[in-house]
Amino acid sequence: MKVAIQGELGAFSHEAAERMLPRCKVIPCARSVEVFDRVARGSVDAAVIPIENTLAGTVAEHADLLVAQDVFIVAEFRLRIIHNVIAAPGVKLSALKRVLSHPVALDQCRDFFRKHPQIEAVPFYDTAGSVKHVIANELRDAAGIAGTQAAREYRAKILKSGIEDDKQNFTRFFLIRKSLNRKSKSSGTKSRFDLNLPKNLIPRGANKTSIAFKVRNMPGALFKSLSVFALRDISLSKIESRPMRGKPWEYVFYVDFLRGDDEPARNALRHLGEVADFVKVLGIYPGA
Repeated sequence: MKVAIQGELGAFSHEAAERMLPRCKVIPCARSVEVFDRVARGSVDAAVIPIENTLAGTVAEHADLLVAQDVFIVAEFRLRIIHNVIAAPGVKLSALKRVLSHPVALDQCRDFFRKHPQIEAVPFYDTAGSVKHVIANELRDAAGIAGTQAAREYRAKILKSGIEDDKQNFTRFFLIRKSLNRKSKSSGTKSRFDLNLPKNLIPRGANKTSIAFKVRNMPGALFKSLSVFALRDISLSKIESRPMRGKPWEYVFYVDFLRGDDEPARNALRHLGEVADFVKVLGIYPGA
């Protein structure tokens, strides 16, 4: 099974992909949009994408792409993020003058740099990419911050493990597949919402649903939208708004609720379709 990820081999997405699908072939992509395009075109079977970190929050670009592209979430996975200082074999921690990594990773390891003021934190495009760069260029005074997968991938040495400030650092990943069902669009003042879900992509035991919707600009619109879940005792585990690309001051709401493809959930979604401008079911899957 070919699975696309954003970033280099050895990235946390690579580790998550192999944990979710142990025998998969991981296809690294430079940009997130390439990952989604590959899934939509069918050149890969699936993709594993980070969607939310407990410290950094939602990955905004991936949230936007879930709405824009014809993909469907079929699984989620929570990965404990452990940052390590990784260098070429033979290099010692005392020899380091700079450590490279993704800006988010650097920000999550402030205590390390506070304890080692002689080491400069250098932003890099990717966690695993920083290790790849250090090893490929045979740097003896530099290291990268990445996961253990990167050390294995590039035959590098872990100089110090678990340097993240917060040990409750987790990232939630989605496994996405190609879907032919497009989001519903508004027509005039009435919303058209066709609850034609891709049954072949809904796994057995699915008990969680992710959706995106846009409300009309009128008093009580959000209250009415959320009431469709409250009336049916459906618990929301997340709600967040994001700006709509190309439409200033208009917003999309992202909601996760704790039901699978059952009658109460379907009734709630149909009801939501009556009060929202558009609704897109992003995925129905077993909760991690």
